[in-house]
Amino acid sequence: MRVPTALARAAVLAGSLALAACGSSNRGIDMETGTSAIASGSTRVTLGVNSFLWHASLNTLSFMPLVSADPFGGVIISDWYVAPTAPDERLKVTVYIMDRALRADGLKVVVFRQTRSGAGWTDAAPSPDTAHKLEDSILTRARELRLASLGNG
Repeated sequence: MRVPTALARAAVLAGSLALAACGSSNRGIDMETGTSAIASGSTRVTLGVNSFLWHASLNTLSFMPLVSADPFGGVIISDWYVAPTAPDERLKVTVYIMDRALRADGLKVVVFRQTRSGAGWTDAAPSPDTAHKLEDSILTRARELRLASLGNG
């Protein structure tokens, strides 16, 4: 069975990203912007967003199932998450990383909430603090990652 060229290239790129994430060296990271670059031969692919914010976002949302994670566009979309302590409520989170710099205004978190009633799940307003707390957690983790990378350089 022959694999289409575009599919094969996508698989190689995805594998390269996964392997690059495993490394502990900061040689592929621009320390000013936190942008990661992956090089293979004469090809070099640069992630479109700050890698510290990207990894911190994935780390912070690791308890939620993910629907989509686009490191070039900087968008992470979770699936609905039901906490064991609140079975009649579920949350879905979208994270937008909008800058290559490690800045608070380069990150936006949107939270969606639904509650279960007799008719199924209905939309409800999330607590205004939920998105803010997630943003703070992501930014704190991103700063920790950046400081750790400076110490390993």
